Amino acid sequence: MHHLLTGALLLLTAACAGRPSTTSASGSPAALRVYDSKAGKFVGFSQLIDAAAQRDFVFFGEQHDDPATHAAEHAVLAALGERRPRVIVSLEMFERDVQPLLDQYLAGTISEANFLAGSRPWDRYTTDYRPMVELARVHGWPVVASNIPRPLASGVSRRGLATFDTLNARDKRYVAREHNCPRDRYYDLFAEAMGGHGAGGGPPTASDVAAMQAMTMRFYEAQCTKDEAMGEAIADAWKTAPKGTLIYHVDGAFHSDYGLGTVERAKRRAPSASSIILTAIPVPDLAKIDPATHREKADYVLFTRAPK
Repeated sequence: MHHLLTGALLLLTAACAGRPSTTSASGSPAALRVYDSKAGKFVGFSQLIDAAAQRDFVFFGEQHDDPATHAAEHAVLAALGERRPRVIVSLEMFERDVQPLLDQYLAGTISEANFLAGSRPWDRYTTDYRPMVELARVHGWPVVASNIPRPLASGVSRRGLATFDTLNARDKRYVAREHNCPRDRYYDLFAEAMGGHGAGGGPPTASDVAAMQAMTMRFYEAQCTKDEAMGEAIADAWKTAPKGTLIYHVDGAFHSDYGLGTVERAKRRAPSASSIILTAIPVPDLAKIDPATHREKADYVLFTRAPK
């Protein structure tokens, strides 16, 4: 379910406004076109960075299995670091209980092998996420393990939010202090992705439909626990950081598209923070793109060349 809703050579080349990129000086990754949704046009990579560098929160919604997406998110982070002296990296890919190990590795007090042995890194960490962690390590930027531990979210998917009522004191530290999980547009999108809501596409009998809807709600509540944990982590990091700190958060695109999910939860906790949303869309041919179908998802859509 996680991968339903939510692999990198760092070839640095320049993104041109009107055609696929081919050369290199601005720090833009190869095979990338940037679409400014508000302006309704393709723009250069530097224009994206200029806009993002003015915000407090930058959300990058990734496609987990697309190498060009990972090249792009690293390039965006590197470029932001050139414009902003204080950056905090927040990652869905690490869970809150491994924060001490992450801090120790960034501080150089444990080896990378020991860090990875205890932090449950995602598959393809070395190619997909290590470049961002290492960039943060070189610059001395904090990295926030923002996600709820998977066993706790899995408990919600089986028993609903009531499962939190039985948590011990240790586990309670890893869930958000507040949970809000309304049946809103985010729920509708989630249920559509699950294939189990409303009058269409469900099982054949009424009882099966009811069971599917109940299951969808439990999975949606588990999704919300991830968003609440990440939103809280982002807001807490920003509120306690020195003034002028930028938070760069990377998650699966479903968590941040349309300004919903994690974005809504972070902004609810830090309403004065400015934000910008990026989303990555792999396409077969960068010369043949229909941005209209994606422009509502984010302020900037980063079209990447999908693997063959």
